[in-house]
Amino acid sequence: MISISVTALVFGVVFLAELPDKTALAGLVLGTRYRASYVFAGVAAAFALHVVLAVAAGSVLTLLPQQLVHALTGVLFLGGAAMLLLSKGGDEDGDEVKAPKDQSFWRVSGAGFMLILVAEFGDLTQIMTANMAARYDDPLSVGLGAVLALWAVAGIGIVGGKALMKRVPLSLITKIAGVLMLALGVWSLIEAVA
Repeated sequence: MISISVTALVFGVVFLAELPDKTALAGLVLGTRYRASYVFAGVAAAFALHVVLAVAAGSVLTLLPQQLVHALTGVLFLGGAAMLLLSKGGDEDGDEVKAPKDQSFWRVSGAGFMLILVAEFGDLTQIMTANMAARYDDPLSVGLGAVLALWAVAGIGIVGGKALMKRVPLSLITKIAGVLMLALGVWSLIEAVA
């Protein structure tokens, strides 16, 4: 049976911990460039997998080599930054997102899935979810609260990207996102080495 109080507690803790994290930025960037429902499907699937792993593994996830996780995250963010900063804009109207040539469901949702799968592996919220699953001994309630919180943050990031695009030119959003991703990539690599 699902405990509403445990689910609500986990939701609140995970939501607040994940809101300022790189996931909101990733959702914002993907949401400005691709169809929001496709992005959300991939991101939601990755988060569901992370929660299942966290709940199943308990606190074992804290034993993963953090340097490897940081290095992979850094490389992915640097690759994303390069794609954003080096892409040719074509038309400079900046008023609407040009649909990429291959914006199929599987390609877009797969990109969202892989980005979140690697970037969030061993993340603070995944470790917190594992710890709360071990503490409360209620994997269903903990899992439900965590996945709903992560989906909410992803949705806010994706929708926020669409709303932001209505007020700010896409070229500026892309440059800012590229610089932020570059900074996150460098930071992750520094953490991997330190």
